[in-house]
Amino acid sequence: MERVTTQTIRKMKQDGKKITMLTAYDYSTAAMLDQVGIDILLVGDSLGMVVLGYETTLPVTMDEMLHHTRAVARATNRAMVVGDMPFMSYQVSVEQALENAGKFLKEADAHAVKLEGGVEITDTVKKLVDSGIPVMGHLGLTPQSIHQLGGYGVQGKEDETAKKMIKDAMALEEAGIFSLVLECVPTMLAKEITEKISVPTIGIGAGIYCDGQVLVTHDLLGIFEKFVPKFVKRYVELNKPIKKAVNEFIEEVREGKFPGPEHSF
Repeated sequence: MERVTTQTIRKMKQDGKKITMLTAYDYSTAAMLDQVGIDILLVGDSLGMVVLGYETTLPVTMDEMLHHTRAVARATNRAMVVGDMPFMSYQVSVEQALENAGKFLKEADAHAVKLEGGVEITDTVKKLVDSGIPVMGHLGLTPQSIHQLGGYGVQGKEDETAKKMIKDAMALEEAGIFSLVLECVPTMLAKEITEKISVPTIGIGAGIYCDGQVLVTHDLLGIFEKFVPKFVKRYVELNKPIKKAVNEFIEEVREGKFPGPEHSF
């Protein structure tokens, strides 16, 4: 089983083969997703909300990201593992970004890192790429800038912001990214960006024309119940059978039905 690499991802765009990406934060989930053939596992800073219970992604630390990335990396044989660089782990300076990005590869066995931002981070992206660290870009709704953006809305609806996003995408391509996440972007804008740049685009709430798609696994599986974004398709509602199973366990323990003779020594 060959490992998915940056070259694999680039070739998939060239061949017109759609790229699949999901989030993973733990060993068991990552192993299952890897076994069924997911192309990329993103250890997203979304773990702050769906795993750690924060209100936003902003409080997530480097230590938390490295901890979860290690667990995911141990589980994978095929999927590329991408570590999401958390808020303020790369914004202070290029040197800070290089040090922290290096930790994802050196200490957590990630294969690449993801950064949010456009033209303003191109010097950082170039330095990372020149140092041997593959970089995935992220434009549109960038959760680390949620206070600046004023909420979780669609980005690039106006001509001015759309033009800026195209400029950002082209600048990131020039700086050396191997792929680009487009989040909450109008379908036709995402299509235009996808056609203008040679690196693959991976959409989340960005329509059908992107080169690939990503979802938060807890959303796809119906585990995270706090809210459901418009762009999410819940392929199953696992929260229901999980709660049912736990209720049965509680009842059987209280009624003395579990453990039975077959579960005892």
